[in-house]
Amino acid sequence: MQQFGARRDLLANRWSVAGFFVLPSIALFASGFLPQGSPWRAVVWVAALTTMGVACIVNAVRCRRVHCYFTGPFLLLMALVSLLYAAHAIPLGAGGWNVIAGVVVIGALVLYCVPEVVVWRTKR
Repeated sequence: MQQFGARRDLLANRWSVAGFFVLPSIALFASGFLPQGSPWRAVVWVAALTTMGVACIVNAVRCRRVHCYFTGPFLLLMALVSLLYAAHAIPLGAGGWNVIAGVVVIGALVLYCVPEVVVWRTKR
């Protein structure tokens, strides 16, 4: 089962990693150079976060990678927050994109590392 799960792991293939995680991350970073009120920033953020979130959920189903159960829904939630912020439905102030970026980076790192460490320690 381990080998079958590893074969289905999106993170085991560099092209999947590039397409589902690296390119969306680069797009998020690059969109930071767009004007603050640009609708394209919202389009990029919603598309990139949705792509990464769906890829994580697919990976959770395919290979049962522990952190994907957490990062997938989190990234989809952040895509929704980005959409609501762009639509002026939630007030995050003038630096709202920076707030969202900080939450995404810190949240993704924590949700990537903590579940794996907890599982690793319980298996020892």
